[in-house]
Amino acid sequence: MRLSNKIIEATIVEVAGEDVLPIVSFLKNKKNISEFKIAEVIKKEINTTRNMLYRMQEVNLVSFIRKKDKKKGWYIYYWTFKPKMIKHIVINLKKKKLSKLEDRILREKNNHFFICQNKCIRLDFDQAMNFEFKCPECGEIMNQEDNLEKIRLIEEEIKNIKSELK
Repeated sequence: MRLSNKIIEATIVEVAGEDVLPIVSFLKNKKNISEFKIAEVIKKEINTTRNMLYRMQEVNLVSFIRKKDKKKGWYIYYWTFKPKMIKHIVINLKKKKLSKLEDRILREKNNHFFICQNKCIRLDFDQAMNFEFKCPECGEIMNQEDNLEKIRLIEEEIKNIKSELK
């Protein structure tokens, strides 16, 4: 699986937030960079920078080593970006999405849904019956929705994700 820069960037944003992109740009092809240097380069407070680095570390995008400052006696963390992990993250995100889509397709196939002409809200049979088939938003009569197109689109997306994962 070859990942484009666009996919890499979108994945990083999804798992760690858009604000970490300057850190990623700075850390590319560098090793063991002080958190103070990172904060200085991205022009953020050290606590904000640490928060961003911790979010990245939670999803295994960065690693660190720590060394004790001999003068002050506290630890300084040195960070390294791990670009090889992005592929694993992309695969895991696709697997989670596939699982959600498979759950959704079962729900779509095993239920009847009702909707009003204004498309205010979509309810399953039991919910619609509780409202006496009247839309709780606008009061219009709710009719059974034809969800065959929705099912087809979800099945297509499932097929695409499965082929991407091969």
